[in-house]
Amino acid sequence: MTKPSPDRAANSLHKLLDVMRKLRDPNGGCPWDLEQTFETIAPYTLEEAYEVADAISRKDMNALKDELGDLLFQVVFHAQMAAEQGAFDFADVAEGVSAKMHRRHPHVFDDANVNSAEAQTLAWEQHKADERERAAAESGKTVSVLDGVALGIPALSRAIKLQNRAAHIGFDWPEAKQILDKVEEEVAELRAELSARDQEGESPHRQGRIASELGDVLLAWSNFARHVNVDPEAALRGANGRFESRFRRVEEMMLTSGRDIGSFTLDEMEELWGQAKAQLND
Repeated sequence: MTKPSPDRAANSLHKLLDVMRKLRDPNGGCPWDLEQTFETIAPYTLEEAYEVADAISRKDMNALKDELGDLLFQVVFHAQMAAEQGAFDFADVAEGVSAKMHRRHPHVFDDANVNSAEAQTLAWEQHKADERERAAAESGKTVSVLDGVALGIPALSRAIKLQNRAAHIGFDWPEAKQILDKVEEEVAELRAELSARDQEGESPHRQGRIASELGDVLLAWSNFARHVNVDPEAALRGANGRFESRFRRVEEMMLTSGRDIGSFTLDEMEELWGQAKAQLND
């Protein structure tokens, strides 16, 4: 492995920026890249971030290197489009985040004293709150502790962020057990909506009510996850992985049975599911 050096990093970054400029050059650039906008590229940016997380979960360092490159390319792509509009360029992005990290780490770059990771987390959140207050003052808007929680992040992750912000001013359950009571309350309300649908029939209004109550259930569960220090996104990814591996085993057992897959009843598949679960022990 080549020893890291500032010159090598700078040269590699300059090469990447040059690649991006050529791809977006109206004279000889790539037609696909030239057609893209912030809106059309945004889904790819999210996808690359998820692929980085996937490589990390698989502990695949070669894949992580590649996926980080793809994610960096997304940053370069957005910065190039912004430069073309005269809004900002990649240097502005890099300088901006460097300045932000300096502000938020005064114990590293100045003489502030932080004794633990927990204290640093509190200090970090306070710096972010101060920045939100300054931004609100400059724009003339009312300050909220919920300011700055991006709409584009996954809903479960956003739920955690919103609830963490609210908790900073005391809007929080003291104990996780109390949240389970709230979950049961929300499930009861969802059951009531389902009963109403059975009695009154399907309607857009009723479907909207069911979706609303289901959202409340998910929000309550995400709050429980926050209290027991579990990342709900990671927990669900793990559950998805277990479901996939177990269901694939069920499929294998059905195929090796010699019967047509469509002939299996739900009870039979449930029995195979139990066998798969015991075999995989996951």
